[in-house]
Amino acid sequence: MTGLKPRVSVIVLTWNGKRYLPGCLGALAVQTFRDFEVILVDNGSEDGSGQYVREAFPWVRLVELPENLGFAEGNNRGLATAQGKLIVTLNNDTLAEPDFLAELVGAAERYPDAGMIAALLVNFYDPARIDAAGIAPGFDGLGYCLGHGEPVGAPWDTSREVFGPSAGAALYRREMIDEIGFFDAAFFAYAEDFDLAWRGRRAGWPCMTAPQAVVRHVHSATSGTESPFTIYHIHRNKWYVLLKDWPTRLLLRHLPRILVADLAALFVALLKGRGGAALRARWGVLAALPWLLVKRREQDGTGAPLSVERLFARGLSLAALKRKLGMS
Repeated sequence: MTGLKPRVSVIVLTWNGKRYLPGCLGALAVQTFRDFEVILVDNGSEDGSGQYVREAFPWVRLVELPENLGFAEGNNRGLATAQGKLIVTLNNDTLAEPDFLAELVGAAERYPDAGMIAALLVNFYDPARIDAAGIAPGFDGLGYCLGHGEPVGAPWDTSREVFGPSAGAALYRREMIDEIGFFDAAFFAYAEDFDLAWRGRRAGWPCMTAPQAVVRHVHSATSGTESPFTIYHIHRNKWYVLLKDWPTRLLLRHLPRILVADLAALFVALLKGRGGAALRARWGVLAALPWLLVKRREQDGTGAPLSVERLFARGLSLAALKRKLGMS
């Protein structure tokens, strides 16, 4: 909001989310850190989002896409117009605290070697509960939001290294993006932030948290938690990450529990009438296997992959596992 080449570019993606934009963009308008621009990517909305932003928030740069290209490619289109050296991704169903950007930028300055900074997402309706304090793979092959459902406070109130940030509120260093690329459009939605975190990790870019960079978040507001769309992409993209990013030794070591968790997720989907979406997801993985193996070979020579095991999600509650399997 100050200058032609701001330090920070905030990319907000929306798809038929006009009802969330007053809160999301209004919160960005009153940030204490001012050297930033906001790029709103309208992913083919049919609810008048674009016209509303032009009239109510003329300082926002609007990128209007003719159709929904997904979370991954939508953010990529926003990046193409971004001027900042620090790129912040922010869901439209968020409400950022006034010091949100200041805290993210401060963390980026304190940790100049970090390619990623994870904000603290809290539950929109119960901000005393954490939605995500970063993300981490589990040894069962599932992806977890760290601290989900736990009270705000220790141990999540001090800065720490985590596997990666939730793209719902994250900072990515442009230098890292220039080296490894941004989101993989093939994911469309879900787990694209896990894939990006893996690629960053394998290229030597760690992730640190900024626990005072707080945003309130409405979880799965756009797609729903158990819609066929969500089931399909979560089930498919989990395997995309496993086959594309996990080092071979790590994958083979934990394959038995990965397969058990996958069968459990498929069984739950069948019980809930979402078996068609879950089965299509697995067929989608098979269809994409040649591409996945090419991408896998591209990463084989990169990084020290096994060192990240220390950052995997551990000591997970039964409630967390049930939620990931769609049982609650």
